[in-house]
Formats: sequence, structure tokens, C-alpha cells
Amino acid sequence: MEFLTYFGDVFTVPAMLLLIGGTIGGLILGATPGLSPTMAVALLIPFTFQLEAVHGLILLGAAYTSTVAGGAVSAILLKIPGAPANIATTLDGYEMARRGQGARALQLAFLASLVGGLIGVALLIFLTPVLAEWALAFGPSELFWLAILGVTIIGSLGTSSVVKGLLSGCIGLWLATVGFDDILGVQRFVFHSSLSGGISIVPALIGLFAIPQVIAMFADGRSSSSIEAISVERHPLSRAFRELLSRSRAVVIGTVSGSVIGLIPGIGGQIAGLVAYDQARKVSPERDKFGTGHPEGIIAAESANNAMVGPSLVPLLTLSIPGSPTAAVLLGGLLIHGIFPGTDLFDNHPHVAWPFINSMLIGQILMCVFGLYVASLAARVALVPKSIMAPIVLGLAVFGSYSVQHSMGDVYVMAALGTMMYFLERFGFSAAPLVLGLILGPIAESNFIQGSLIAEATVGSFAYFFGGALNLLLIAIVVASVGYSLYAELRARRAGNAERGTP
Repeated sequence: MEFLTYFGDVFTVPAMLLLIGGTIGGLILGATPGLSPTMAVALLIPFTFQLEAVHGLILLGAAYTSTVAGGAVSAILLKIPGAPANIATTLDGYEMARRGQGARALQLAFLASLVGGLIGVALLIFLTPVLAEWALAFGPSELFWLAILGVTIIGSLGTSSVVKGLLSGCIGLWLATVGFDDILGVQRFVFHSSLSGGISIVPALIGLFAIPQVIAMFADGRSSSSIEAISVERHPLSRAFRELLSRSRAVVIGTVSGSVIGLIPGIGGQIAGLVAYDQARKVSPERDKFGTGHPEGIIAAESANNAMVGPSLVPLLTLSIPGSPTAAVLLGGLLIHGIFPGTDLFDNHPHVAWPFINSMLIGQILMCVFGLYVASLAARVALVPKSIMAPIVLGLAVFGSYSVQHSMGDVYVMAALGTMMYFLERFGFSAAPLVLGLILGPIAESNFIQGSLIAEATVGSFAYFFGGALNLLLIAIVVASVGYSLYAELRARRAGNAERGTP
């Protein structure tokens, strides 16, 4: 219970001002397309140089927490994920916003983020030593199979066809190979200078989700459908609380998925929401409603996104191993102040470590309060006519893509991928599996190569990749995931044929 000793340090005037400022700033940055949690924390590091170590970390921790949740705002209202973690939120959130239920979707997103975030930080406080030892069990072979498990989710994301989902994912895996090979240093599929550094995830994310809808908006022009008023429904907060409680299954699935995935070094929170969304869909009796504006999809995704924040810091604070890209930036913030994370961090610098962790607990509450306050106001974005919204979204897409590396090459990549996705959507393909393949491709490839090198020098490839209890467990889950997706699709087709009276 040592954390209670330093709990009062969070409520000093400087700490609270930084906590409130970091939370509000994080929500704004998270809602801005292109500014991921990693970039938001990196942008704030220079502001911590003149602060005490504990105050600097409180500012960075607040920004990290609120940026993850803030990404749901643009995901729901504009169908532009604020970060890769918010991809799954777009699948149902945007559909709800189109029906005038944006306030309801945002309220559920922030409430689910609060529940997941509080539990994730609680795990960080009470189970850090145990979880740190468990995280060390994941080597290259386990991380490879974990990435393959993520790939198997592709078949049921955002599309009714497992085959089309897998084909979309394969396109993403191919796009992940563009650029220089990390091991051999040779170029792969580089036919333009803009591709020499590979395809950055943020421009790809913006292009694949934003550009197809921008093209569709421009195609509509000023037709009657494009200026038809949308009735934005008022949604009392009490109803949102009751709805969240009534859908506790999605909250539990999201929180557990996010906590486990956030703990694993190298995977991060980019796939936490997608895994939680997929698992919630598989066990739900209303699985056919997912992707059409179903609240459970938002609840599962957003509870997972914030549940992974706390556990992602466990390997960092105890083993000096960043569990995510944002945690790596936080490591830099620690080192700048001469604090080296490791097993003795809580012995040598408890006055820094515990107030930092406690501030993330309070930050989750502040994030929810401020987020709920702006939910009904932000939902009015749905009232903007498409003829006005299209150039606004296009401007945000260009800004977000360019801001990553200050490169026009990223803007070209964003435009090319978005145009390609516009035509793929006409044939029933989805952007979500494609992005998931793009994210998981480098993880699977790098860990497979590292594992192969280790296997050649030790027990051999087969024994290394197919031996061990954890490897076998992950392989079994992979097979079960693929089998269940195929079974669910066949069952849905048989039900559809029965309704039509066809064999």
C-alpha cells in the first residue's frame, strides 16, 4: 500500500494544474487526425525540461491517457481514427453518428474508457512485480504467433466475407514489406522516392479511412441527399450509465483484452481495440449488428484502448523495456531527469514513481469528465452539410499526414492509398483488415527472422516455434479463431438461404 503514502502529492497545486492541462491538451491532440499518443507525448517533452521530474511525468502521463481516449472523437464523428488504437471504434461509432447518435456514442466511449483505464492502472499499482515476470515469457516465437493471431482476426473485421477480409489483410501485409529490409538492407517494392522509407502507419490510416468518404462526399455534390438535415439526438448521461451497465459483457471483454495485450512488450495498444472488438463480436448474441452502429462495438474497443495504458508501463518501469512506442517516449522523459527505470525504481525514486502512477488514476477520471462535457457539443458536427464537411476533412487529412515526418511523400502515399481504398470498398472490401495487416506485418516479420536466427543456433526452427506451452496455446487459439470465423460465416449463409427458401 505504499502508493497511498504518496497519493496526496498529486493534489498539490502545480501537480493538479499540470494534470488538468495535460488532460485537456491530450483530448484536443487525440481528436486531431495524425497526432497519435506517441507524437503528443513527444511534443510535450520539451515543456518538461524546467519542471521537477515528478511534475514532468505527471504532464506526460496525463497526455498519454487522454490522447488515447480523445482519438475516439474523430473516429466517431469523422471516421478518421485519431490513432491506430481507435480503428475498431470507427466501425460502429461512425454509423451511430450518421444516424444522429453521436452524443450517445461519445458518452459510451468515454465511460468505457474510464472503466478500462481505472482497472488498467489498478493492475499497474497492485500486480507490477507479477506481471513483469509474465511479460518476460514472450520471446520472438511467442510474439510471432501473437502477431499471427492478430492476422486471423482480419477475416471478421468490417466485412461479411471472411475471404474478402483475409484478402484485405494480405494487401496490408504486402504494403508492410514496402521499403528497406531491416535485416538485409535491400529495397523492396520501392518504385518511387516517397516509398523509400516504407509506408508510415499514420498517413496510411488517414488515407484508408478518410479519403474514400471525402471522394464520396465530393461525388454527391450538392444533391438533395448531401444537404439533408440530420437530427442530432439529445442523450441524457444517466441513460448512458445504464446502457454501459447493461452491456457489462463488452466492458469485461475489452478490459481483459486490453490489459493482457498492453502488457506484452513490442505489441502495444495498436491492436488492443481490434482484438477486443473481434472477441466481443464472437460471443455476442447480436453479432450481426456489429458494424452497423452497435454500442457494444464502441464499448469493447474503447475499454480495451484505455485498459492497455497502465499495463503497457509495467515492462518500462520494472524492466526498462518499453511496452509500446509511447512508453518508449516516456522512457526518454525519465532519462532526461536522470531517472533510470528498473527493479530498484520504486526503492530509489518512490517520490517520483508513485505520484506519477497515482496521477494516471486521477487523470482517467478527469479525462472522462471533460470528455463527457464536450460530447453533446462535438456531436453537432453531424449537422455540417457534406459540401462543407468534405473540404474540412480533406484539409485535416493533408495536415495529419504531413505532420508525421514533414514530408509531402506521406501526403502522396495517403492520397494513393485512399483512392485505392475507395474502389476496393465498392467491391465489399474493408479498410480495417488492411490496416491491421499493415500494423502486424513488421511485427510478424521481425520476430520470425529473430526467432529463426536463434533457432538455427539452438534447438532448430520446428522445436523453437512449435514447442513450449505458450507457443502451443497461441497456435491453438489461432486455429480456433480461423475455424470459428469460417463456421460463423457458413451459419449466417445457411440462415439467409433458409429465409429465402433456397437450399
